Amino acid sequence: MSEQIPDNRSVVGRFAPSPTGPLHLGSLVAAVGSYAMAKREGGLWLLRMEDLDTPRVVPGMADDMFRTLEALGFAWDGEVMWQSRRSDAYSAAFERLLAIGEAYPCGCSRAEIARAASAPHDGEGEVAYPNICRNGLQPGKEPRSYRVKVGSEPIVVRDLVMGEKRYDLSQICGDFVVKRADGLFAYQLAVVVDDADQGVNQVVRGADLLSSTPRQILLQSLLDYETPVYAHLPLVTAAGGGKLSKRDNAVSLAAGLDLAVEGGRLILAALRFLGQRPPESLAGSNGKEVLAWGAANFDIALVPTASAPLSVH
Repeated sequence: MSEQIPDNRSVVGRFAPSPTGPLHLGSLVAAVGSYAMAKREGGLWLLRMEDLDTPRVVPGMADDMFRTLEALGFAWDGEVMWQSRRSDAYSAAFERLLAIGEAYPCGCSRAEIARAASAPHDGEGEVAYPNICRNGLQPGKEPRSYRVKVGSEPIVVRDLVMGEKRYDLSQICGDFVVKRADGLFAYQLAVVVDDADQGVNQVVRGADLLSSTPRQILLQSLLDYETPVYAHLPLVTAAGGGKLSKRDNAVSLAAGLDLAVEGGRLILAALRFLGQRPPESLAGSNGKEVLAWGAANFDIALVPTASAPLSVH
């Protein structure tokens, strides 16, 4: 379902799921938060299908996402953007990075990088690329991937929820990949080009993507794009505090949920998870009615920073 894009709307937000599995409780929180933040300013809420990693896309999942969002009461503005159809746009940005000398070919395999690099620098076990090919391919090597150059100056992320954070990408990841060895463009480049082309100036998403933000800010700077306002929402965890099982927490028509009945309750739970205080009188309302309350009353200052379980009871 889409709505006519009105004129004179200054805020442009978006929701960008990947059709590699059904929407889940974490997706729902991101959808509700991004929708409420955009609509509270009378802005646009766009829908993008991040199906760039085609080998991982599950057939039929995008359609299930559309129908699920509609059943929950969401309506997006304009046409859906599909990353799988935008290789020309990504190629143009990539060629620009090459032309200005900020990207270069890399002939290293993951095993070679792991052997050459020091120990991992972050909690995700990421190894900082030691810039082996920055000044040219090693003898006998062919290009496998392409990387963008990272400077030594920290990148500052000013987040509406998580506050100000500084990232030294040279220590965290080093020069990072913008075109993969399999020929696909990397997520970091694609999302930056998409946001610029769609005029997105407000990015509200899960805190698992906070570590991607400094890389995206760097690419925005290199490509002369505006940097959006960012708000990273707390993550939904399992009851014991561990990682949420997406399969067991699906919010999807395909999972058998009757969203005409359950939608309002799920969105109320997402708003409460985000620190909002919807009135008890909304109990029993449908999803569209609860979303309307969220759009009118959402307060970013109430959003917690800590991840936690989400109760839908």
